[in-house]
Amino acid sequence: MSEHRRKPQPPQGGGRAAARKAAQQRPGRGAGSGRDVPTSSPSGPYEDQPGHAGRADARRAAGRGGSGRGKDAGRAGRGTGRPDKRLINYPRSDKDGWKRFVPSWKLVGGTALGFFAVVTAGAGIGIAMVSTPDANKMAEAQNNVFYWADDTQMVATGGSMNRQIVPIGKIPRSMQNAVIAAENESFESDKGVDPMGIGRAVWNMAKGESTQGGSTITQQYVKNTYLDSDQTLKRKVTELFISIRLGVSEEKNTILAGYLNTAYYGRDAYGIQAAARAYFGKDSTDLTPSEGAFLAAVLKGPNLYNPDGGIGAAATPEQNTARVKERWAWVLDREVKVGRMQQSERDQYKDFPTLVESAQARGMAGQIGYLVDTAKLYVTKSKGITAEDLAKGGYQIRTTFEKPKVDALVKAVEDTRDGFIDEKKRPEYDTFVQFGAASVDVKTGALVALYGGPGMDKKYFNNNANTTGVPVGSTWKPYVLAAAMQYGTQNSKGQGISADSKYMANDLTVINNRQGKPLFESPGKPFKQKNESTTPYGFVTLNEAMEKSINVPFAQLIFDVGHSKVRDVAKSTGILTESMDPGDNASFALGTSTPSAIRMADSYATFAASGTHREPFSVRSVQKDGKDLPGFEAPKAERAMDNSIADNITKVLRNVVENGTGTKAKKLGRPAAGKTGTTDKNKSAWFVGYTPELSTSVALFRSDPNAEKKELISMNHVGGVDSIHGGDIPALIWTEYMKAALNGVPEKDFPEPEEIGVTADASGAPSPSPSPSPSPSPSPSPSMSPPAEPSPSPSPSKGGKPSCRPWEICDPDASPSGSVSPSPSKSTGRPGGMTNGGGTGGFPIGGSTGG
Repeated sequence: MSEHRRKPQPPQGGGRAAARKAAQQRPGRGAGSGRDVPTSSPSGPYEDQPGHAGRADARRAAGRGGSGRGKDAGRAGRGTGRPDKRLINYPRSDKDGWKRFVPSWKLVGGTALGFFAVVTAGAGIGIAMVSTPDANKMAEAQNNVFYWADDTQMVATGGSMNRQIVPIGKIPRSMQNAVIAAENESFESDKGVDPMGIGRAVWNMAKGESTQGGSTITQQYVKNTYLDSDQTLKRKVTELFISIRLGVSEEKNTILAGYLNTAYYGRDAYGIQAAARAYFGKDSTDLTPSEGAFLAAVLKGPNLYNPDGGIGAAATPEQNTARVKERWAWVLDREVKVGRMQQSERDQYKDFPTLVESAQARGMAGQIGYLVDTAKLYVTKSKGITAEDLAKGGYQIRTTFEKPKVDALVKAVEDTRDGFIDEKKRPEYDTFVQFGAASVDVKTGALVALYGGPGMDKKYFNNNANTTGVPVGSTWKPYVLAAAMQYGTQNSKGQGISADSKYMANDLTVINNRQGKPLFESPGKPFKQKNESTTPYGFVTLNEAMEKSINVPFAQLIFDVGHSKVRDVAKSTGILTESMDPGDNASFALGTSTPSAIRMADSYATFAASGTHREPFSVRSVQKDGKDLPGFEAPKAERAMDNSIADNITKVLRNVVENGTGTKAKKLGRPAAGKTGTTDKNKSAWFVGYTPELSTSVALFRSDPNAEKKELISMNHVGGVDSIHGGDIPALIWTEYMKAALNGVPEKDFPEPEEIGVTADASGAPSPSPSPSPSPSPSPSPSMSPPAEPSPSPSPSKGGKPSCRPWEICDPDASPSGSVSPSPSKSTGRPGGMTNGGGTGGFPIGGSTGG
């Protein structure tokens, strides 16, 4: 058979090359099989081919026709130009390579049209299913009920204002203009939502700028109708649907009236009528344009714009007043800018409107207002419930406050104040004297009592128990000593030191840095630390330095230990970092930091609990709609320091009460430890002390609560005495309160401390060093020096000096110096634990001259 007879007829229009390739393909055999027999591809090379294809097309077609190639064989049935019976031709069968995955314009258009149809149908169904809000129904806010520790009711507050719904005709046009200008300029023309406004808010947020207002007045009105705080997609979509429905079905006046009648303005006022009565004592119809601008400004956020103050460190009355004044002026200017007020009318309103006294404050008389604010702060700061959530009401909040202890603390403050302060007799000195105090259960960290001030009903809105900006003075020194016991000094070769280590204590001693070089307060002028007394003490033990509250030893000790170590110890006991003086100077050791009274009481409770710290808390449980909300369990205990360190600090602080600057606290008549604190220029005085059961701090300072710029004023000559110390009025208040609070509680002693540390005297101290631990003496020796603030109770001889009034300071140099060890303890210590930093949270808060 000739070669010509064995060749197949070439495909029509395919070209010779294509025909040759098609003839060479045979399933199951390689190219070198030795046979040149034409075969047909199962993919259908016999199918109709294009009548006039070029050679290249023919070659590609023939190449796809061969069998035995998995991928090519599978694609052959989807050859170019073949019809596809799939509903959606994707990947595209009429394209090759990457082009198969490029959707056609028909597919894109159809998909978009289908998506739009689904969204439109869904939105239509959603809008049809939602109901429009009822302002009268949504105005029914509930009270928040607060309970004492024994579950008796303390107070019901929140949502209790009379909320009368008023028609748009009783809302002045000036008030409407102010709100529209400030909140939603396009309100009268938009359809309930403002896509451009939402886009603007998102864009500004992406740039890190203020989000401004993405919501329209319609959307805000819808949000106001929901009394829960669910941040769910369902709720947000529902709000959007309702807004759209209102935007196309309701008159703008109806929506605006609904918004103004349901919005929260602060002072327990929901709705414009209640707000007009709460802030100005008048009906809404009588509001002036200036008053309307104020209420529009408050709508920005009552917690931060109500001049009375709000919840949180950033919501003080001073900060809120400054914010609302600025926004009030901005609202008036904004009305002019958007054409809702003439400039000539704007020029008439130069003075901020006058507000009436808060009825809310009148209902929170005495300490109740401070207790409620403290509990609210704990709830909002710790558990994510917002101030606005609480304002809407419906919560049952069970606190840790014990009414008998609160009453006892109030009585102790008022008794002492009434016998000490006489504003009529000494107006230039005795005005603006402030008291703050807090008491914490040692075993749990529960805040059982506080004294925040004379009362919100007396227009004093600052909570002095949780205030910032009042330096704690020498009550800071125990942290310096505890750090030295834990970390040691540069003289102890890494070992903790004992309180028997000796340091120079003379007045105006030059302080050296960690390199042993003098500190300089100015070029060529070494820094010399001043004591309160000029007594030439020489070298004294740290125990004696704490007893007499001598500054020089601790100013040097903090450099020997390191400022960061002291900060670590203070933080582990619950002192917040933001309240600490950031400076690495000598005065840091002497109490330039400003923790609150709550934090100081809780921190000292760590010493009382042998190094175990518990975060302070004021709320035991919270219920909403009859259900307990999770997350309000008592904070867990954490190991702040080894029990041997804490117990040795207690031993030193017991000596302060027994023989030092805190002897007025001896009248408690049971084991107690504590420390006095007084700051430069006599601007504040503290006493912080504890028993095994209770830790209490008392602060005394002078500040004008009505001054725009809050500054401490010297207390020199207050009460008719030259100066006030922590061992005077604060110690007297502490003692009277603790007597009442612990009445009937069995007496308990502190654990006996283990001997710790090495004796590491400061450079220049005489040798040999004292023995590691002096033996405790059951009673003071006859040669002991008297405390700087002697007690009127029986005490060692004062050399014939007349006894002092309870708040007077006697001459600390009236007798020879000396020291005694504290009374021996009765119980034994326990194994230590690892040091661990305490957390922050709960209560966000806040140079010394000596004790």
